[in-house]
Amino acid sequence: MLTLILSAVIPAKKRQQYLAPLLCLLAALFLPGCAREDSLDHILSSGELKVVSRNGPTTYYQDKNGPTGFEYALATLLAEELGVGLKIEPAFKLEAIFEILQREEADLAAAGLTLTGQREASYPHSVPYYQLKPQVIYKAGSFRPRSIKDLQGMTMLVIAGSSHANSLLALQQGGAQQLQWEEVEGADSMELLESINSGYAQLTILDSNEFEVQQALYPRLKVAFDLGQEQQLAWFLPPGRDNTRLLEHIDGFFARLDKDGTMERLREIHFGHTAGVTRMGSHTFTRNMRKTLPDYQTLIQQVAEEYQMDWHLLAAISYQESHWNPLATSPTGVRGLMMLTLPTAREMGVENRLDPLQSLRGGARYLKNIKRRLPQRIEEPDLTWFSLAAYNIGMGHLEDARVITQRQGRNPDMWVDVMAHLPFLQKSKYYEKARYGYARGSEPVTYVQNIRHYYSILQWQDITHNKPLPPVKPDDYLPASVRDKRFSAL
Repeated sequence: MLTLILSAVIPAKKRQQYLAPLLCLLAALFLPGCAREDSLDHILSSGELKVVSRNGPTTYYQDKNGPTGFEYALATLLAEELGVGLKIEPAFKLEAIFEILQREEADLAAAGLTLTGQREASYPHSVPYYQLKPQVIYKAGSFRPRSIKDLQGMTMLVIAGSSHANSLLALQQGGAQQLQWEEVEGADSMELLESINSGYAQLTILDSNEFEVQQALYPRLKVAFDLGQEQQLAWFLPPGRDNTRLLEHIDGFFARLDKDGTMERLREIHFGHTAGVTRMGSHTFTRNMRKTLPDYQTLIQQVAEEYQMDWHLLAAISYQESHWNPLATSPTGVRGLMMLTLPTAREMGVENRLDPLQSLRGGARYLKNIKRRLPQRIEEPDLTWFSLAAYNIGMGHLEDARVITQRQGRNPDMWVDVMAHLPFLQKSKYYEKARYGYARGSEPVTYVQNIRHYYSILQWQDITHNKPLPPVKPDDYLPASVRDKRFSAL
């Protein structure tokens, strides 16, 4: 009888995922033994927090040091607070995330998911913890749409099952009947951007944070306009469990992160490098990354290994210094791949500043020396950003900026706070009282942020090359013509 009722009101494609939770819910009214399991008790008794997430630059991915990403960082903190281990289950499709929740194979989904009306009605969810804007992306030099009306007749790609696909459907049903789009199964944001960049389609729709962290790889892609109002991100939980206590804990967890500044710090760490580099600067960098970096990459990796550095960071520094030109010379007399001054070169034992290997070793050694002189209570990655700022402006001026930061009631051991106060060294009100006097404090801010930007591009470029593939299905081995015949016969 229940199956007949479901068949009348729920499409066959969705029927199975709702059947089991509904059966248990009805049975719970009559059979106490079928009462829903408490989510928090389940996590604590198992000793493990199981989280399903997406592989991407804003959520969860692997770099040379292991798993990382904004959502991964949040999930790690929650697991630590609960005193349990963390297990990440990567999903390769949006639909798969919610299927995993339906099957109760994860305790929560932390995957950069927007809080849509449909999801809100179907799944228990946390309070929002981040806001972003859906944006229409196009390629510079082509027609730029400026309104929903302009989208009609243009080809668009969106991720299948995404909130963006739902938004387009709502617009179409609301009167924009000429809208056309293709929902791409199993795609990620980078694949969509690549499709627009190559001319396969005219437009795509992405969340603002995802486009910001990847735009540098596609400098010709731009935001046409924001599609609708800001949207909120939330974590989602399995509907078949009693999530009351777990949701209370998660909501309190987010409130504590907001109150103590941890949430803003995580946002700055994972997204703070996106500002400061012009579109032309990003375009020049990506061109040099393809054409010039291969000539010096082996050398950079060798020196980075010698000095126990991330080679992506050393490559980013050398690009910021010389654009990977070993013969570069500035009007002030600094020279070489790492643009060393003559006194610094002598101090580091560099005899020939124009020799790429000597220059890289001298710069790496100098940076390591600076890092050792900084207070070791400063945590990474801030310690590295401070070292780079001192590399650019000098240790004395950096210390002056840290003193000013502390006097202004902010944290002198956090780059995001000191970065805001370095430009104060250009104001007489502050530099007259500083030990080392005036400095062009805006320059190290630009210097560090540029390096962070280049560093993130180099890292993500490597990550995409080593990205794990979704499980292979038997049909994937068949030629397209054979698959098409099979599907047409069904």
